[in-house]
Amino acid sequence: MVLIGYSGHAFVVYGIFKAAGKKVTGYCDVAEKEYDPFSLPYFGTENSETGLQSIEANGYFIAIGDNGLRKKIYEGLQKDNLQSSNAIHPSAVIDASANIASGGVMIAANATINPLASIATGAICNTGCIIEHECMVGEFAHIGPGAVLCGNVKVGAGGFVGANAVIRQGITIGSNAVIGAGAVVVKDVPDNATVMGVPAK
Repeated sequence: MVLIGYSGHAFVVYGIFKAAGKKVTGYCDVAEKEYDPFSLPYFGTENSETGLQSIEANGYFIAIGDNGLRKKIYEGLQKDNLQSSNAIHPSAVIDASANIASGGVMIAANATINPLASIATGAICNTGCIIEHECMVGEFAHIGPGAVLCGNVKVGAGGFVGANAVIRQGITIGSNAVIGAGAVVVKDVPDNATVMGVPAK
């Protein structure tokens, strides 16, 4: 498995693959990193000849926390018909009725995905988050560590829910909206809005 991006978020992804028994063979990034905690070889950018060869031979995962950048790289590689793997930690609890997209999804350690939830392409469900029944997490959205989505919550494409935020049942979070860490959201949040606090405003 080749990681695209190699910094803090990628280190978590590396741990997920290691826990799942999958070997990470190296990484692609805009430049070789001085800090290389896992002693991985550098293959160049994902669009370089060596990068593409490594990706084609080993598969890849975009290990970048920034939603917009992750989407841009994913779409670029899709044009070359290169399908991303998922990164799912073996400690995650995923109900059999949940719908997990087949590409680019990260589900970290101790995350819970409950019945009939839907996790779209490129989404991140970070450490210990809870995605309750019938929730929908949109493409390239990011649910932060310890965040709780109560039942029937919808998070739009590119949305970001900060660490330990709580979203009340039935709430809709718009596309590209940002929910601050620790916020308690009791009303719908429109597209591109940023809210924070208890209750979130």
